[in-house]
Amino acid sequence: MREFKRTDRVADQLQKELAVLIQREVKDPRLGMVTVSGVTVSRDLGYADIYVTLLGEQDPERIKENLKVLKRAAGFLRSQIAKRIKLRHVPELRFHFDESVVRGQQLSSLIDEAVSTDRARQEQDDEGADEPGGETR
Repeated sequence: MREFKRTDRVADQLQKELAVLIQREVKDPRLGMVTVSGVTVSRDLGYADIYVTLLGEQDPERIKENLKVLKRAAGFLRSQIAKRIKLRHVPELRFHFDESVVRGQQLSSLIDEAVSTDRARQEQDDEGADEPGGETR
């Protein structure tokens, strides 16, 4: 069993703190409903890659604008994290849009579509077998 590395613990703590800070402390009206979906921290704790998702529409321009707002707020967020978490060096924050949620939704809709198509074919096959002169199994 693998040990719980310090970078993982720091990433988890950063994720919790950033979720609260972004929601409550960042007062930019351009910022939409942002969710922190994941954080990875470099081995030397110098950088933290923060993955965010946006609730609602997934317009590329809106995503860019939200990332720009978060990038501008990175210094403020970093200073707030320094006050809340005891670290010798607070990692530099780099924000990225997490496309895995969007891809998951697309895959889910494709699966739903395939299932409904399969059901429709199955119903047609069953109706064809019930008619006189139709195939029997």
